[in-house]
Amino acid sequence: MKKKNVTQEKSFFEKFSAKATSIAGSTFGFFGALSIVVLWAVCGPVFHYSETWQLVINTGTTIITFLMVFLIQKSQNKESLAIQLKLNELVASHEFASNRLVNVENMTEDELKVIRKYYSSLSDLTKGEESLQQSHSIDEAKDNHERKKVIESSISKKTTKHP
Repeated sequence: MKKKNVTQEKSFFEKFSAKATSIAGSTFGFFGALSIVVLWAVCGPVFHYSETWQLVINTGTTIITFLMVFLIQKSQNKESLAIQLKLNELVASHEFASNRLVNVENMTEDELKVIRKYYSSLSDLTKGEESLQQSHSIDEAKDNHERKKVIESSISKKTTKHP
């Protein structure tokens, strides 16, 4: 029995945006754009540097820039999503990693600031470690904190019983 291919066919726009951003970011794309500008500049004396001659390059570059913003953003969104999914897989697959971070990109900015503060404090913890491989996760630190609270509570109960 053959397995069905899970990969879906890319849409026309997805194919077009991938190809357009690939060409625009290439050496060929740069020299193509440079050639157009040089050709436009060479045509200046022929058209007596008229307003129409200037309008051609202004209009052309404005339209191309406007459209390229959307094409590049489409490609960036896809790339960002792919990277997030790969990172989510790494976090989810590591037994000592905090699974709370799997969907971190959907948290609010305030929630992200709280996590950043927490990791800053974890960084401070590791500065005192002798081994560079020592690791701390959010859940590990929370468990350690809970254990410390229990120990502190039991110590305070013992000291209050024995004056």
